[in-house]
Amino acid sequence: MEIDTLSVAHREAFLSLLDDTSPAVRRALLAHFTHLGPAAAPFLETIARGSNRVLARHAAWFLDELKFSDPIAEFRGFIRSLNYELETGALLLARTVAPTLKAGDCCTALDDIAARCRELIVEPSSPREKCRVLNRVLFHEWGFHGNVEHYTDPRNSFLDQVLERRTGIPISLSIVYLLVAERIGLELDPVGLPGHFIVGCFVDDLPFFIDPFDRGVFRDADEIFDLLRANNITPKATDLAPTPVREVLCRSCRNLVNHYTAAGENERAKLFAHFVEEFEASYEKHASS
Repeated sequence: MEIDTLSVAHREAFLSLLDDTSPAVRRALLAHFTHLGPAAAPFLETIARGSNRVLARHAAWFLDELKFSDPIAEFRGFIRSLNYELETGALLLARTVAPTLKAGDCCTALDDIAARCRELIVEPSSPREKCRVLNRVLFHEWGFHGNVEHYTDPRNSFLDQVLERRTGIPISLSIVYLLVAERIGLELDPVGLPGHFIVGCFVDDLPFFIDPFDRGVFRDADEIFDLLRANNITPKATDLAPTPVREVLCRSCRNLVNHYTAAGENERAKLFAHFVEEFEASYEKHASS
């Protein structure tokens, strides 16, 4: 239940209890506001700025205890910082629609997958052999797979949802693949193809590529080019180059613009369109400085 949709009766109930100093009432109210999350902030902030000094003081106390943050402002700050790190960016992106998301739970899930991979890796192992283990754990033991049936579901783009539901689209499954690979010391890079997203390994003389949307199938450069041609795309050598983290996250936002638009959620679509503009403006400003 969001605070914006509370009935007059609910608002009056909160107001009547706000200045109650009973520890039991305080704990109950704090628990309720915590459950509501940042959606409770506007209600409390309005009271804190109001003319009733007693209620204002108590509202300010709850706000201080709850320490609400603004996930949208935090993600904008991340974009403007130009200090891009994939895991941080993916978690901040997810928090823009799930403010109560517990980043620690996502990190623990990734840690667990990586720990299982380490159990199965026999050193010395080549990057390709490690990828085979990662494929077994992610796609067979954990059951991650491409969401072909509901490809445009916005949840496919958010790290927490992909980890929970074990399904996603090419870019989000590639992000999971990369974050687990990093934890086991496997050097891989994101590769944003026209119309698709994969993972590349460039540490050997002959690069190879992994398609997490296709349960980790291995492909070489020629096979990638054949796939592009099959989709009426004229391939270029630069298509196989590693994609900067900035563009990975910006592309995720572009996908969300399209997917929220398809779902008829225009306000969410506008939000992610603004993020795309922020990424592009920040990059242009940096490039011209």
